[in-house]
Amino acid sequence: MDLQQLEEEALQAALKDIKNMLQRPGQLEKVEQYRNRIARKKASVEALLKTGMQNQLDGVLVGLKQLETCMQDVREVRQRMGQVDRLLRGVPEIYDALEVVREENTKHSQYATAMENLKHIFNVDASVQKTMALIDEDKLLNAHQCLADLENSRDDLLKELHKQSKQHASDKITLKRHFEKVETVSQALEKKLRLILSRTINTVRKAPTVIVTALRIIEREEKNDQFLLQQQKVTGFLPPNRPKEWRKMIMGVLQAAVVTRIEGSKVEERSDNKMWLVRHLEILRQIILEDLRVVKSLCVPCFPPHYNIFTEYVRFYHEGLSSYLDNIARSGLEGNEYVSILSWVMNTYPGVELMSHPDLNVDVQQLIGPLLRLEHLKSLEDEYLQNILRNYQEWMTKAAETEKQEWFSETFPDQDDQYYHTSAPVIIFQMIDQHLQVTNTIHQELTFQALVMSIRQVEVFGQTYLKNVIELKEHHFRNRDQIKYFTHYIITIVNNSQQMVELAQQMKQLYWPKSRTEHYEDFEKLLSTFQRIRAHAACYLLEEAFLDMECHFNDLFTVKWLASNIAVDTICVTLDDYFQDYNHLRPANFEMVINEAQKLLAKRYIRALLSKRLSKPRNECDAITRKINIEAKRFKQFFEKIAPKISLSDSPLDLISTLSALLISDIELLVLDLHTLLGSYPSLSEDHLVRLFYIRNDVKAAEVREKVQDAMKSKKAMVSSAKQDCIFKEIVFSDKLW
Repeated sequence: MDLQQLEEEALQAALKDIKNMLQRPGQLEKVEQYRNRIARKKASVEALLKTGMQNQLDGVLVGLKQLETCMQDVREVRQRMGQVDRLLRGVPEIYDALEVVREENTKHSQYATAMENLKHIFNVDASVQKTMALIDEDKLLNAHQCLADLENSRDDLLKELHKQSKQHASDKITLKRHFEKVETVSQALEKKLRLILSRTINTVRKAPTVIVTALRIIEREEKNDQFLLQQQKVTGFLPPNRPKEWRKMIMGVLQAAVVTRIEGSKVEERSDNKMWLVRHLEILRQIILEDLRVVKSLCVPCFPPHYNIFTEYVRFYHEGLSSYLDNIARSGLEGNEYVSILSWVMNTYPGVELMSHPDLNVDVQQLIGPLLRLEHLKSLEDEYLQNILRNYQEWMTKAAETEKQEWFSETFPDQDDQYYHTSAPVIIFQMIDQHLQVTNTIHQELTFQALVMSIRQVEVFGQTYLKNVIELKEHHFRNRDQIKYFTHYIITIVNNSQQMVELAQQMKQLYWPKSRTEHYEDFEKLLSTFQRIRAHAACYLLEEAFLDMECHFNDLFTVKWLASNIAVDTICVTLDDYFQDYNHLRPANFEMVINEAQKLLAKRYIRALLSKRLSKPRNECDAITRKINIEAKRFKQFFEKIAPKISLSDSPLDLISTLSALLISDIELLVLDLHTLLGSYPSLSEDHLVRLFYIRNDVKAAEVREKVQDAMKSKKAMVSSAKQDCIFKEIVFSDKLW
């Protein structure tokens, strides 16, 4: 570092600071203050510098002292290592010199062990017989003590053999053969413990001390296993048949007993009782609930806490049930057996009837998981839905065929409060309701799937039903003498279709979740299908009636018609006759048929009016108009008589009087009248109006056409306000008047 350069830089900085401080004359008076301030600042910096230097020097001093201490420690360690090295050089000589002592010590140890176990060595057979007798007498603690003494003698001798540097296999074989009956005693005691613990649920109620005794023996063996495994890490020696792992053994015994108890609860087969599975599952529920109560109240105090015996028993029953129910499902289920097993698995088992019972209070879902795997449950649900689907298809196909056979039979249809019907709609929806009630006991999602499937199958039934109805109609109209009760069964079909719609809506109210919008189009499709069947059948009713009146409609607006009322009288009498049968329609259907009959009658009458059958001068048109109005009024009175409770306001029959009024209108004001008429009925065509004025032969054809065309020019700007306007769309003539 260049000190001279630093001094020059400091000098330049000082001059710059002085120039900044003494820029104005008034600042000269403060020179002394500036000097004192700078002096204080200089003193402060010097003090900080001295402090920093002192700290550095102190740190260096401490470091030197520590280095000196480390050097002394290193010298001392080197000196001690040298001493240890000199001492170790004499160890091999000492080891060789003590060889004889080691051999004598080994012999002494073996002799001492032999002396301690002489009693058992010479009395092995007697000890074995005594122990077996104690086992037979159920004196298990004494038997286990004798067994432990025999095993300890054998193990001590084998351990001494293991310690010898020169081991002979024949010695071990001889010793093991001498003590081979000890293993037989151990197996006998194990068998006894297995037998006792396999009956734990029953034994713990009558003699809990027997269970406690068995568990004490098992715990002792567990401690012996752990001790010998620890010793093996040091000596490398492990006695024969160790570790015994009797605790693991008894847990297997308890689990096997649970499985046996589950499998032994089956009392009947499907061939014995159709409700076998329901009864079997209920027996299982009662057995498991009672057994777990016993475990919680009696076994828990008997078993050591670390066995966690209640949780283990819950796991045993859970795993045993899972495997058992899985086997039942795989062997094949029928009908409502799917529902029984699904409802039991998903509701009964984890619910308050079993695992969540106040006496048990086990959250099995959190503790272990579902009884059956989710994919297995889904498979069962799918199989159940397919089973329902097959039932639906089979039954509805049969129902449609039965209905069809009834239509062609000579049997009168059933009546309920005067209304014709068959039992098919009620039976169909009762069957669906039963299935949905059953699925509702499982879970809502399955119920929704079953509901959607049911709706689709009813819609398929509707399509078949409609096809059969059309076939019935075509068959009848080919030869109207073949089907005796055609009208009655068409009335039945109308009533049935309305009932199907009502029952479907009731089913939707009961089972369709308000939050679900998917598959709603399936429900709408079902309603549309049966409403279409209802409309078709109603049309077939009227088609038959109007077919009988065809010749009388042909007599309208002829010369014969002018002089007689026979045609209209016959039409009214014929309709009245048919409506005696139509009284067997349900009220909503009767009203629909009344409205359709009015519409069809108005259409046929207006068509006859426009059919160019009559052409008269203006003075005779007054009589024609009066006759038309009288007949229109008579038609309305007829419908008022047969349907007094149905409103006839805005009836299609009013169109007849409206059109007849044009026949007597002033030809000069005709355009205004047509404007008004077209405003209400935009579908009224030029052809219709020209045909209407064909009746008035006093008006030239060209003049009528001109006025009609003038009126038609403003037609596009008009909007229909009359619901009967559609009638004119349905009146079409193949020939043109002009």
